[in-house]
Amino acid sequence: MNMSWRNSISCLRLGKVSHRYQSGYHPAAPLGSRILTDPAKVFEHNMWDHMQWSEEEAAAARKKVKENSAVQVLPEEQVKYESEASKYWNTFYKIHKNKFFKDRNWLLREFPEILPVDQKTKEKAEESSWGHVKTNAANCFSRMHCLTMPEEKIHYKKHSRPSDSQNKAESNFSRLDSEKPRKGPLKTELFPGSNATFRILEVGCGAGNSVFPILNTLQNFPESFLYCCDFASGAVELVKAHLSYRAAQCSAFVHDVCDDGLPYPFPDGILDVILLVFVLSSIHPDRMQGVVNRLSKLLKPGGMLLFRDYGRYDKTQLRFKKGHCLSENFYVRGDGTRAYFFTKGEVHSMFCKAGLDEKQNLVDRRLQVNRKKQVKMHRVWVQGKFQKPLHWTQNSSKLVSTLSSHD
Repeated sequence: MNMSWRNSISCLRLGKVSHRYQSGYHPAAPLGSRILTDPAKVFEHNMWDHMQWSEEEAAAARKKVKENSAVQVLPEEQVKYESEASKYWNTFYKIHKNKFFKDRNWLLREFPEILPVDQKTKEKAEESSWGHVKTNAANCFSRMHCLTMPEEKIHYKKHSRPSDSQNKAESNFSRLDSEKPRKGPLKTELFPGSNATFRILEVGCGAGNSVFPILNTLQNFPESFLYCCDFASGAVELVKAHLSYRAAQCSAFVHDVCDDGLPYPFPDGILDVILLVFVLSSIHPDRMQGVVNRLSKLLKPGGMLLFRDYGRYDKTQLRFKKGHCLSENFYVRGDGTRAYFFTKGEVHSMFCKAGLDEKQNLVDRRLQVNRKKQVKMHRVWVQGKFQKPLHWTQNSSKLVSTLSSHD
């Protein structure tokens, strides 16, 4: 622990943590600033930021993963977990509904790009429900190997259903060719959110863990529209049943992102932001690249894909028992849901292959403690921001960045 503590403090004092990427007009956001300066006080708080591992801790983690990966799930069982993935998640939401996860109120701090960019954004952001975040430059810690804010999933309840006219619009659009690039201004009344000037998609919305914090903020931005999807129909039902659901500014729909042929209820190339938070890890590694490739087509040039998920050797990975490993760094939980654990290099490769430019790619290492049991646990997440180039061409199934001679 002493070595881990010294490494963290040294990193911060020497200024070796790089600045995070932030879009031009978005408000600055404070990074985690709860730094453990005295190891004797480790149990005074539940979480500490920017914790680097000692060589001994890293070696112990590698050993634990090697042990819990020694026995893998039988191939026939693995087929079942893949083919019945939606069933396992539906069962999960049927049991837990919206009670299992916490609300992601940290989203705007880490992803200010969620807000539309205009002259009024700064003022509105400060007044919004998420504006409780105080920015203090003296307390902002930059990072290369470190970062902030965790979380897994969250949920709620809802009410208010889409209007008949909106359902009709969705039905009309399902007959359109979503793969065909659109030229000129979009026609109105063809799809939900067609009149919006700023559009967000959350992939894997669950029961609304990100949806409602975002919607609460977007009340200040009536020109914005939020799409959210999940392949578990039970989760989407929970979202639509929530009292804060507003069909005028949100469209929740069932969608399997692994099905390349399944159209979205809006055209390609119109999204300003895609939120992919603790979702990609639940998909089979062989299908991840295809999912990212497809999502990149939905972004408009200059649009951002915001990513956060489990990092390699997170305590969740270390807790798996023998017999739960599906493949390298990919596991199945007792309830049939799955989890993969990423490295920063894997994340870089995957999104760049999809034609997106890396703007941020960081590992967030934190120390979580159980004060009652006096237990310490390392949390590891990977967070990234990837932007669709302003100049791009479609080559085969990938977007390839190109240089324009007319710039």
